[in-house]
Amino acid sequence: MLINDRIYMALGDTGNPCNLLLNQANRHGLIAGASGTGKTVTFKVMAEGFSAAGVPVFMADVKGDISGMAQPGVDNEGMQKRIDRFGIREYWEYRGCPVRFWDMLTGSGMPVRVTVSDMGPVLLARLLGLTDVQEGILNIVFRVADDQGLLLIDLKDLRALLNYVYEHSDDFETIYGHVAKASVGAILRSLLSIEQQGGDHFFGEPALDVHDLFACAPDGRGYVNVLNAMRIMQTPQIYSMFLLYILSYLFETLPEVGDPEKPKFVFFFDEAHLLFDNLPKALIDKIVQIIKLIRSKGVGVYFITQSPSDIPNEVLAQLSNRVQHGLRAYTPQEQKAVRAAAQAFRVNPNFDAAQVLLELGTGEALVSFLDEKGAPCIVENAKVLPPQCLMAAASQEVINSCLEQQMYLNIKYAESIDRVSAYEIIAETALKAAQEAALEEERKRIEEERAKLEAERANEEEKRLKEIERQAQQARRELEREAERRAREAQKEQERRAREAQKEQERRARERQKEAEQMRKQVLKTAGSIFDQIGKQAGKDILRGIFGTRR
Repeated sequence: MLINDRIYMALGDTGNPCNLLLNQANRHGLIAGASGTGKTVTFKVMAEGFSAAGVPVFMADVKGDISGMAQPGVDNEGMQKRIDRFGIREYWEYRGCPVRFWDMLTGSGMPVRVTVSDMGPVLLARLLGLTDVQEGILNIVFRVADDQGLLLIDLKDLRALLNYVYEHSDDFETIYGHVAKASVGAILRSLLSIEQQGGDHFFGEPALDVHDLFACAPDGRGYVNVLNAMRIMQTPQIYSMFLLYILSYLFETLPEVGDPEKPKFVFFFDEAHLLFDNLPKALIDKIVQIIKLIRSKGVGVYFITQSPSDIPNEVLAQLSNRVQHGLRAYTPQEQKAVRAAAQAFRVNPNFDAAQVLLELGTGEALVSFLDEKGAPCIVENAKVLPPQCLMAAASQEVINSCLEQQMYLNIKYAESIDRVSAYEIIAETALKAAQEAALEEERKRIEEERAKLEAERANEEEKRLKEIERQAQQARRELEREAERRAREAQKEQERRAREAQKEQERRARERQKEAEQMRKQVLKTAGSIFDQIGKQAGKDILRGIFGTRR
């Protein structure tokens, strides 16, 4: 409950009010205590006070009852007694706070998204649980993305770039150092776990503009930004990394404001032990640095956890405003933690803080806030005020009404955007390379087919030429044989004609001889006839004289 410039948080047993001063609220705080001791009520009361002062706050709804801050509380006899006990009747009013609901896993609330680039390699390595060597590989991947102008927006971008680096590790080695393929494979396997936890919804665009958490309602009250964390408590890695991301972002982007009259923003880390489980020393040092310096930027950070021992001492030392609910000590280690928690307070001589811590009931706490000079007040054994809002979860109608009033945020964040980034560029490059390879393969195939066809054609041409030559040789042999045959025939014909000519000559000779013989005979015959006339003797003489015969 806000009264003037202070949040009335609790009433000590001696009647002293325990007020959280707004001008000291950016010096951080701690709300601790065992389960069921009233931590949720305490930081509801604190958040109500900040909201009433016009200070926006951010908190995670782990159990589902923080949504009740949007709905006025319910009056009953017990509440009336508490109002009178705390002397706040003149200030009391049942009312809810202006609430904005957010959700990391696309549930009931505005989607909360963060890009992989914004998360960065350090927090992402923590999220993935990587070794130092694997974190070094992740740093190389982010450097490759920067050097080649590749946007890392969602997990598919990161996976695509990891595969790209894996495939081109030999090319990158001379520029960025050795890229162990086994480490790349381990990172890819770690991504599967994050995707199964909802990382594929958490990483993307539009990314959360953290300044949207800084808004105030039209009536001047700061918005209570409630992150639905009931489901993400099953995925603590994403939850803790998101809170670290916001804290880092605020530290890096907000301007220095010194010591303001009231914080610009208050951040509640519920289940704070998740933030520090297995956290590397380097990251704890970074958180310590942020916690130390972020107060000068007007941001207050409040951790809610079961035991102060859940928080590293370096961080615990920066938490000046403390509300310590009851602790249980059944083991020596738990008893030691109780004594350490009691010793963290400025001693009150009226009671033993360690003993009181074991006896505190629900709604009771040891309380110590900073005074006007910034010094811790003496610890008070006090009873925490009730919240003006509903202690339980809000009705669905109230939640729906709050969501309807977030139309601006709904337009801005509801629909996810998948713009061109590393995945698309690498896929397009790979597609072009595949197409070029396919074209080259096709060109080679065509060249091979062409060469094969040309070889076949050359072979066919060679065969054709050989066949032509064979046929020519055969034709020449045929011609030679024909010439020889004709020569033989001509020779035979010549010989035949010669024989025939000889025969003809012989025949003619015989005929001439025969004709001569016939003529001789005829002459002889004729002459004989003559001779017969002139005398046989005279005829013989004549004939002998003509033919030269003796007879």
